Amino acid sequence: MSQTQLTPILSDIWDAERSWSLETYRSRGGYQALATAMDMAPGDVVETVKGSGLRGRGGAGFPTGLKWSFLPAPDGGPRYLVVNADESEPGACKDVPLMMANPHALIEGVAITSYAIGGNHAFIYLRGEVVHVYRRLLAAVREAREAGLIGTNLGPNGDYSLEITVHAGAGAYICGEETALLDSLEGRRGQPRLKPPFPAVAGLYARPTVVNNVESIASVPGILRGGTDWFSSMGTEKSAGHGLFSLSGHVVRPGQYEAPLGITMRELIDMAGGIRAGHRLKFWTPGGSSSPILTEEHLDVPLDYESVGAAGSMLGTRSLMVFDETVSVVRVVSRWTDFYQHESCGKCTPCREGTYWMKQVMHRLEAGKGLPTDIDLLLDVSANIAGRSFCALGDASAVPIQSGIKHFRSEFEAGTHTPAHELFPYEASAVFSEVGAR
Repeated sequence: MSQTQLTPILSDIWDAERSWSLETYRSRGGYQALATAMDMAPGDVVETVKGSGLRGRGGAGFPTGLKWSFLPAPDGGPRYLVVNADESEPGACKDVPLMMANPHALIEGVAITSYAIGGNHAFIYLRGEVVHVYRRLLAAVREAREAGLIGTNLGPNGDYSLEITVHAGAGAYICGEETALLDSLEGRRGQPRLKPPFPAVAGLYARPTVVNNVESIASVPGILRGGTDWFSSMGTEKSAGHGLFSLSGHVVRPGQYEAPLGITMRELIDMAGGIRAGHRLKFWTPGGSSSPILTEEHLDVPLDYESVGAAGSMLGTRSLMVFDETVSVVRVVSRWTDFYQHESCGKCTPCREGTYWMKQVMHRLEAGKGLPTDIDLLLDVSANIAGRSFCALGDASAVPIQSGIKHFRSEFEAGTHTPAHELFPYEASAVFSEVGAR
């Protein structure tokens, strides 16, 4: 199912004057969905989101409403919503601009979701380096509280209360993994927990917890406002709705493109002005560095969870990094491997040791000093990480190496005798020739 039309919904307000303010958000219908939800039974709100077909926008694509329904029956104790705003994936850049330009969409989504799951305290876990976003979220929460949209005496009967805490993490990729995030939020070192129990049963402070991505929660108000039929009219049968597609790299106009799921990479590149003048596409990633590399032959694959999976990759965060023919695959994979080695929390042996050795081998190949056995060694080491690590970071580290060798083995073989910078000079792939000039 090909889609050609952009659907500015979350991004519709971005170009408005003071788009981040409560006044601007309310002038566009903001918080009407919260009022609608408060007039519904919590279970009906869950069923509405479930019926819309909304799937998690943070990577795995798990059905959002279904995730909410996994919480056990209320027992009188607290239940929590935790929003994963620890956007750290190489190439991912959608949640930060969304929170910067339209924070109240997230705040309203948090309020609706908390009401639906019976929670009275929600947490937004933000990557700590983005201080400007932290300040904006704090200001948005304050605005909402002062306007009586969160706090105490909420709802038509005045019997609901909600507190929202914005928490700045210390900046760790591993804290994007939901259980490592929860440990960090509790004040411990961010490392993945052994599952089960899953967060729905024993999450934050060992209480039932829903963990969702920023874009997932920010999409909820639109569903309550427009209805399930409106939302499911976009996208594909199994991947409904709209999503932010982040294009970066060798395109004329990199940026955020909000479109229905099922749009193709060819259509998005055309919207972005095409590949930079005088060059052609070499490879790209549909979901950041954690998703297997795709090539020119995959340009017409619909960007939905099923189609991208069938093509041998994963949609993930829709972080579409575009590389033209001037780029060394070995150099790119080497940088990604550096990242995973640096960000490995060290809790499990396959990831801790495997990323270290893959880094050493990739540096050898990049320098043109690889051994004839290095490619098979990389495949062996990566295979012993994938599926054997505590969390998905280990799997992610194996992905670029395995898919890089699959599509561009000859370049890896060239690393046994010729440095990458000789085959692919740095200046050829640079987007900027000097500061301020493109």
